[in-house]
Amino acid sequence: MAKQKSNILPQDYTTWVCELKKRYAQSQIKASIAVNGELIGFYYSLGRDIQQKQFQNTYGSGFYKKLSEDLRREIPNAKGFSPTTLKYAVYFYDLYKDFVDGQNRPQLVDDLKKIPWGHHRFIIDSCKGSPKKALFFVKKTIENNWSRSVLLTFLDTDLYEREGRAVTNFTTTLPKAQGDLARELTRDPYCFDFVEVRGDFEERELKDALLKNIEMFMMELGRGFAYMGREYRLMVGETEQFLDMLFYNTRLHCYVVVEVKTGKFEPAYIGQLSTYVVAVNHLLKTPEDKPTLGILVCKDKDEILAQYSLEGTVNPIAISEFELAKIYPKDFKSSLPSIKELEDGLRG
Repeated sequence: MAKQKSNILPQDYTTWVCELKKRYAQSQIKASIAVNGELIGFYYSLGRDIQQKQFQNTYGSGFYKKLSEDLRREIPNAKGFSPTTLKYAVYFYDLYKDFVDGQNRPQLVDDLKKIPWGHHRFIIDSCKGSPKKALFFVKKTIENNWSRSVLLTFLDTDLYEREGRAVTNFTTTLPKAQGDLARELTRDPYCFDFVEVRGDFEERELKDALLKNIEMFMMELGRGFAYMGREYRLMVGETEQFLDMLFYNTRLHCYVVVEVKTGKFEPAYIGQLSTYVVAVNHLLKTPEDKPTLGILVCKDKDEILAQYSLEGTVNPIAISEFELAKIYPKDFKSSLPSIKELEDGLRG
């Protein structure tokens, strides 16, 4: 009698199959990236041809429709030849031509090929006539792996204009390389449009709202921030100190103390934050960590007063403002019907 084969597969076979699955997925990702890169390169050359050959002058306003129909007829299975896409190819070329054509800029070309065409269209819409701004968002998208929706969010918040604009003393308190990177990570103002508060909100309400939307808050703070805690307790001598918010930045390799004030900047805030920065350096910082940073975020500030205040401290601190979009009337909550009122209305 023939011996029946076992249906139980050996462990090394199962492991091999799992490895094949991973390798196939990696190959698909690489193939997708390669295809996207070739597509971006094609659109750039297409935009250049349209611009240089000037066929639109011959065919007038119907040129893009005619070219779209001709390309679809000649390449029936291809997508991406709508009149709108063809126009965007020209916009794409126009935006970057001075940075690409005639210059040895392989890194720039590679960067353009790293993000999808849909992302490029968003950037084109927001950055026409400003290639430096466009390249800023290309770089940010690559660094942070932004989805289209996240990219659109930051395009709408004027990130290019806000980044690195905080009042700081980093040039005098940090080594140049770290100071430059730290300054780049600051923003002024910080955009808290994701927060919903009433017109008479207090400091605690704002902090509650920020922590309720911690993911959006950390995205607004910038790349590399890891949340360590709110009202972070430090025992300084025999006195308890509570830090508004404590973060660690993996790019700067240092702790970052964030203090949020709902009023106008006051010099006394610098003394308080400076004390917290020193305390973190003594109690939490390891020899591998870089000096702790402080970021003070206020509703408003006098630029000169802020700068003068920073000159009096040896600790690296930045001062910024914040903006809110969703501020409800002071009596917003009281104007809403209560649960009991809603139930009584339904019974009536």
